[in-house]
Amino acid sequence: MLVVNEKQIMQSYGMKEAIQDIREVLVAKTANKIANPHRTVIDFPTHEASALYMPSADLVGEVSAVKVVTIFPHNPANGKATTQGVVLLSDGANGDHLAMLNASYLTRLRTGALSGIATDYLAKKDANVLTVIGTGAMAFEQVLGVLAVRSIERILLVNRNPEKANAFGEKLRAFGVTIAYEVMEDVAAAVCQADIINCATRSNDPVFNGEDLKPGTHVNGVGSYLPHMHEVDITTITRASKIVVDDFAGVKDEAGELMYAEELGKWSFDDVHGELGKLVIGAIKGRENEEEITFFKCVGAAYFDLAVAKGVYAKAKQQQIGTEIDV
Repeated sequence: MLVVNEKQIMQSYGMKEAIQDIREVLVAKTANKIANPHRTVIDFPTHEASALYMPSADLVGEVSAVKVVTIFPHNPANGKATTQGVVLLSDGANGDHLAMLNASYLTRLRTGALSGIATDYLAKKDANVLTVIGTGAMAFEQVLGVLAVRSIERILLVNRNPEKANAFGEKLRAFGVTIAYEVMEDVAAAVCQADIINCATRSNDPVFNGEDLKPGTHVNGVGSYLPHMHEVDITTITRASKIVVDDFAGVKDEAGELMYAEELGKWSFDDVHGELGKLVIGAIKGRENEEEITFFKCVGAAYFDLAVAKGVYAKAKQQQIGTEIDV
């Protein structure tokens, strides 16, 4: 079995490859070529943490994967990463376990790729101001996903701790992103200037007021993934002319802000415009005018991890990276 660590993955596989592989798996899923059992979530209330177990399989390509990811939000105080994960990739023809891959970076990358694809279909073509609310680990690849599909000229960074927002901006600089960024403490001011908004927080309460959205704004919401989390408010949901989701089954069970809006009778899951895969294959329309507000809600699904794991494994074999072990 091949073991590939995070550093090796980051050196060989990036946003361009992830967007391509995610597009392909979205098409395969709409063609019923992907098996994706519902994931299992185990909560650790004392630590406000969760462990997720996520299986999937490509029934045509004959490969399966299971990701185990842990999310412990208080870890940074102890010098540990919030999100840690591994993916086990297995042969669907003979059952051989092919590879064990570090999944922390891949989780961030595939989520960023999903937002990039959604942004490509739903944001205005001339969108040039990106507001980032929440500058934790997940937010970085979210920015890279948007930069892969739009010519952004300004990035506005919002975090409860301005020092963390500034450190995020410097991280973008170190990565080679030369776009001007500004740390803003006034959330409303950052929202009303945005053409695109990325939200990547674990907040239980909405992180901005939907009344502050200007017409034509596109919002990516990827941080809240449990029923009690409400990253986006009901106003945003009701103002959005199109709400697109990554995976309908997952969102219906886990997207707290949408579940809450339905409970209050303000909105219904029948109002979902469609899954992202339907956009990719052209079964539903993306943005149709310059005024509509659009919202992409993502809670994640195992087949997205399968897609990037397959891509990394192919790269690793081609470039002869990783370590072969006998298990």
